[in-house]
Amino acid sequence: MHEIFPALHNRRILLTGHTGFKGSWMALWLARLGAKVTGYSLPAPSKPSNYEVSQVREVLTKEFIADIRNTATLAKAFDETSPEVVFHLAAQPLVRESYNDPHETFGVNVLGTSAVLDAVRKARRPMVVVVVTSDKCYDNKEQIWGYRECDELGGFDPYSASKGAAEIITASYRRSFFHPAKLRDHGVKLASARAGNVIGGGDWAKDRIVTDIVSSLAAGKPVPVRNKHAIRPWEHVLEPLSGYLAIADRMLTSDDPKWCSAWNFGPYTGREAPVVDLVDCFSKHWKGGKWEDKSDPNAPHEAGILRLAIDKAMTELNWRPRWDFRTTVQRTAEWYQDYYALPTRSMRDRCHKDIEQYETSGPLEA
Repeated sequence: MHEIFPALHNRRILLTGHTGFKGSWMALWLARLGAKVTGYSLPAPSKPSNYEVSQVREVLTKEFIADIRNTATLAKAFDETSPEVVFHLAAQPLVRESYNDPHETFGVNVLGTSAVLDAVRKARRPMVVVVVTSDKCYDNKEQIWGYRECDELGGFDPYSASKGAAEIITASYRRSFFHPAKLRDHGVKLASARAGNVIGGGDWAKDRIVTDIVSSLAAGKPVPVRNKHAIRPWEHVLEPLSGYLAIADRMLTSDDPKWCSAWNFGPYTGREAPVVDLVDCFSKHWKGGKWEDKSDPNAPHEAGILRLAIDKAMTELNWRPRWDFRTTVQRTAEWYQDYYALPTRSMRDRCHKDIEQYETSGPLEA
């Protein structure tokens, strides 16, 4: 049995959003842990994508390519795979795209979450469920301290509002159908997870800062920077994924109702950084590169400062960040450099190398 997250070994897992950036890394890590992973998602959102270049399909037991709102196909996935654990990552994940198509964003992120939870309800069997939302689910007041799990939900832009709504829906299903105090009746343990700004190899989604950095540096062009002073809780993709795995592992082995709640996963408070620091650090590890200020006062609103408080995960779950900002940027830059050096090779071994090094890294000192 695998030493890390042992309860997930040999489990039947349904992973939504497996063709996306975070979902593709999650599929690789779950397979590495010995889980039997079924993916459910739309086709990969970009070309290239980590799903494609790391050949994620090959590690899956089964795959459904379908809209998360397709209740008939979703029911089929539950019936055919009988999942013991559900990780719900499928989403429209882009703030700027939410301004272009708010209706679709609310449809995928709100109704999609409801569709998954209703499929769990109709399955009528015990399972562990982790719904992944975002740090942007909070009503951002541009405060200097980190948001806690008990703070007010909200959202200025449609994306952020959709993630706040997904959290409300998750809490409603937990209270109405999967109440932790009635676990013997329904057997469903339901938690939600809110992560900071995630970076790492294999993300080519539009309007993402790392996509802009990599595309520009690889082409020898200056990096366009829209919000150079915006402060974000940057973390490597493996950081929040380790949190999702940890809470699922704990719910599989304990009936304590405290696990069935919301959880923040991000860097230590005070370790956040402005966008310009990310660009400068990335350019340094790329061995050269420049950036140019492309801020536009008429651009859609984006938060100026965002911090997460992770005290709950640290105290209750004994979870700690493992990679600092510099290591996070270095690992990300090296991943892309490996890819662009030989784009025809599989990047799965590189992902596995990062996962192995993350697993063996000790927690950072606060």
